[in-house]
Amino acid sequence: MAKDQIGLREAVSIGIGGMVGGGIFAVLGLAVSLAKGGTPVAFLIAGGIALLTAYSYAKLSLAYPDRGGTVRFIDKGFGASVFSGAINNLLWVSYIIMLSLYASAFGSYAPNLLSLTSDRNLDFHVYATGIILVATAINYYSIAVVGRIESLAVFIKLIILLGFVGVGVYGLFSDPNVKQLAVDQWESPLNLFAGAMVIFVAYEGFELIANAAPDIVSPKRNIPRAYYIAVVFVMLLYVVIAIVTVGSLAFDRVAQAQDYVLAEAARPVLGQAGFTIITIAALISTFSAINASLYGGSRVNYEIAEDDELPKHFLAQVWNQPVGLLVTAVATLVVVNSFGLESISTAGSISFIGIFGLVNVVAYRRHRETGARRGIALAGAVACFVALGVLVRQQLLGGPTGVYLSAGIIAACFLLEWGYKRWERRSA
Repeated sequence: MAKDQIGLREAVSIGIGGMVGGGIFAVLGLAVSLAKGGTPVAFLIAGGIALLTAYSYAKLSLAYPDRGGTVRFIDKGFGASVFSGAINNLLWVSYIIMLSLYASAFGSYAPNLLSLTSDRNLDFHVYATGIILVATAINYYSIAVVGRIESLAVFIKLIILLGFVGVGVYGLFSDPNVKQLAVDQWESPLNLFAGAMVIFVAYEGFELIANAAPDIVSPKRNIPRAYYIAVVFVMLLYVVIAIVTVGSLAFDRVAQAQDYVLAEAARPVLGQAGFTIITIAALISTFSAINASLYGGSRVNYEIAEDDELPKHFLAQVWNQPVGLLVTAVATLVVVNSFGLESISTAGSISFIGIFGLVNVVAYRRHRETGARRGIALAGAVACFVALGVLVRQQLLGGPTGVYLSAGIIAACFLLEWGYKRWERRSA
């Protein structure tokens, strides 16, 4: 294998590292509040939709290997149009939303180790803002450092999470809260499904394998395996983490510690030491996820501008990095300091479920070129769009802020793309 090529193990690591970032630490408490004892089922439902979509990604990655990944698939499926440009811009904005989610998780966990003031809310904003600034500085300093941080963080967080699972499962045998997993403690099927969609952002990340597709050795064999192994492993990990959490903590304690519930779930078996270890794991995970997503978001922005779906100004550089890095960081600071965790999670899930649905549509429409089974691609598309409808309905009945945020973002992406294309034609 050549020095710049990627084997199966590395490709799987890219997918797992993309998914097991800050998402599970950010949304686990939210998941339990929505699905109650059915939280493991909610993660299983979300994972099933991710697995269907991974099939389409695998077929498209083989047919159109390109470092643009999702951007290239949307262009292949819908051509050079305002629609494809707007969707690709939405992908870039979705990176900003995910960055905000990770920063929000960091801001929620960090005060557990060191309180800066007597006001936890103020501490949250200080930490969330500070970690974005630090990660931005690292991205400007050296992309190689970003890669090294990500590689080390993936190893550390997986070791800690697997250790938490092992100890937690053992502790369930003597924990009275295990009865919360009983079927009579589950939410209704509709609420379970809606809860699964709110936390769908925890599975965002497997699509990063598509960006590495041109460098993967034995692609016909390794690309599909990388997708399926990564998604199935993470799905099982999340389900077991959900079982341990629901079986270890009473629902009222989950509500009190919703923003840092995974650390709280370690306390019954491991005491304060467990709480501290999981808090450190959360900080490492969210920090590495912010680092990697800042880099990824700036590259997506650059790819879109290269395809003439954003003004060529985004091809400019600031301090030897694409200007999109600075724009992405500033936008993230605005979002994380303006919206709550549930609104950010909802907006992120709506964006990615919609984009994944369209990727499934591309696999369906281009099945002759990709070799995709139309039935599986169609099932993935239908699952995504049904999930999107259920999520929007549930959030409109509960807390609609996330839906309004998503609607505003989507409308802005289409209006800006339409305006840019019109201005470009007039200039020509």
